[in-house]
Amino acid sequence: MSAGFLEGMAAASAARVAAARARVSEGELQARALATPRPPPLALSAAGFDLIAELKLRSPAAGALGARTDDLARRVGAYARGGAAAVSVLTEPARFDGALEHLATASEALRTARVPAMRKDFLVDPYQVLEARAAGAGGVLVILRMLSSAQADALIACARECGLFTLLEAFDEADIERARGLVEPSGAAAQLLLVGLNCRDLDTLEVVPGRLEALAARLPASVPRVAESGVASALDAARVAAAGYDLALVGSALMSERDPARLVREMLAAARRARAAVEA
Repeated sequence: MSAGFLEGMAAASAARVAAARARVSEGELQARALATPRPPPLALSAAGFDLIAELKLRSPAAGALGARTDDLARRVGAYARGGAAAVSVLTEPARFDGALEHLATASEALRTARVPAMRKDFLVDPYQVLEARAAGAGGVLVILRMLSSAQADALIACARECGLFTLLEAFDEADIERARGLVEPSGAAAQLLLVGLNCRDLDTLEVVPGRLEALAARLPASVPRVAESGVASALDAARVAAAGYDLALVGSALMSERDPARLVREMLAAARRARAAVEA
């Protein structure tokens, strides 16, 4: 997932926006989005660590993880029963087999559990935040590496206006500094922001061992810190919790698990024990 990959994803994302806007005006979409029921808020546990469980049917690194014919509502329901604080839903169609319909399905299935869904995509335009809100999402991912400052500001502002939380994704020290610059001036509005560190190498797609621990202390401590990629077991969850992360985003491991609720529970229990031991 090199810089070229991100550029290609950004271009494809912009093309999707242009096609969608030709069908539905931004004003019409905004009215539709704001008329939908307010999504559940992101509620983090007092136990000190939470999980964002991910629904994705394909990964460029791992290949196929599911199929469009799968019972997606049942899978996200299992995540919620296991104790996930939120569910990330891939909506990118070309490389991840995602769709906005998956987000709508997940949002509806999670509503009674009061668990928000988060749109995970290569967002470049506030129009896509409105799409997420219209599909029932409670949050969106913003990949700082692929956005100008103006684009990032516009996405965050639209999410805030829609009442959605934003996960700011960083890959290295430079991205973390950009995230810090967005978080620190936000004041009370920072409660709707999270900062995540993705430990995949952008060229090879491989997880870089030790990157999560090495950069944990650089993440802003005023907002929840999310470990992204490289968390596949209860032991991994304990490791990142001990390093100072407040959440982990877990995708491929849960998609490959026949009993995802059990794995969510095991990860949460191990991570919370590790956090308690550090704080004792």
